[in-house]
Amino acid sequence: MTVLDADGHVTESQEQVAKYLDEPFRRRPLAFSFYPWDGWDRRLLGTLGDFAGDAPAWLRALDKGGVETTVLYPTLGLFMSFLKDREWAVALCRAYNTMVHEEFVRVSPRLKAVALLPVQDPEAAAAELTRAVRQLGLAGGMLAADGQHLLGDPRFAPVYEEAQRLDVMLGVHASGSHLGGAGVDLFPRFIQAHTCSHPFGQMRQLTSIVFEGIPERFPSLRLAFLEAGAGWAPYWSERMDDEYAKRGRAEAPALTKKPSDYVRGGNIYFSCEADEWLLPQALKLIGEHQIVYASDFPHWDHGYPGSVDEIRARGDLTDAQKRKILADNTRRLYRLA
Repeated sequence: MTVLDADGHVTESQEQVAKYLDEPFRRRPLAFSFYPWDGWDRRLLGTLGDFAGDAPAWLRALDKGGVETTVLYPTLGLFMSFLKDREWAVALCRAYNTMVHEEFVRVSPRLKAVALLPVQDPEAAAAELTRAVRQLGLAGGMLAADGQHLLGDPRFAPVYEEAQRLDVMLGVHASGSHLGGAGVDLFPRFIQAHTCSHPFGQMRQLTSIVFEGIPERFPSLRLAFLEAGAGWAPYWSERMDDEYAKRGRAEAPALTKKPSDYVRGGNIYFSCEADEWLLPQALKLIGEHQIVYASDFPHWDHGYPGSVDEIRARGDLTDAQKRKILADNTRRLYRLA
């Protein structure tokens, strides 16, 4: 079976991105203002995870797992949404996007990437999405799940309008912890914060996006909720339906159908975990065309390349479902040839 990876990661360094900063931002000291951080030791003193900070490392990884193509997301850039300086966030996103084009996308057609978008400035994010797609050939954009923003807010309309016009997807991706509230920042250990951060961030943003009517206003917009598994999607869709039945007429007037109808409508995708218990139920209740495989390589908690074989070996999925998860759905999401 062909395998396409819907969510791999670049382990970019500060110095690597800084080379592509525009003036006057390249004169900023990196030690104090580059990215915020939470201090958790994700790699447990170097015992977990891998590094893939350049194209050769990623191409070796693809060959090891028999994967045809990956779509790359950032690592440090996952924390971009916590930056307070709006202009700095925009400058860093531009620098990262230029870097991933020059050092990955240009090197091999097997390496695709999405643009890192500054949620601090949606107008600038829309403009950067245009530049990244038209000039750099990137395959979509990433909007952070974490931070002091809700993606259903009307100020994000320019980003959705541009993504729909360009016919590219937008990936909603969490950071793996939280520096801006939402309860996750209260946990004393990383194991607790990381357990909750990805699903909590995705649930929060899906709720905002659906109830504020984004799929209704932008019916061709493709969205992907990444790195929280797919098992939560049926439960959360049912919960949104229950709330809508009671209060939707008054508090979600933009909707013309149930929340689950939007979720199952074909344009909202979810990445799965290879071993998650509820994958068959997600395929049945959300849709076989909307679940994608994601390696998460080279992060500390990835299961690649074993995760590819885990999906292939599952006895509770049909071969047709496996082909859709491993390749067909990712091809449709990103419009890959």
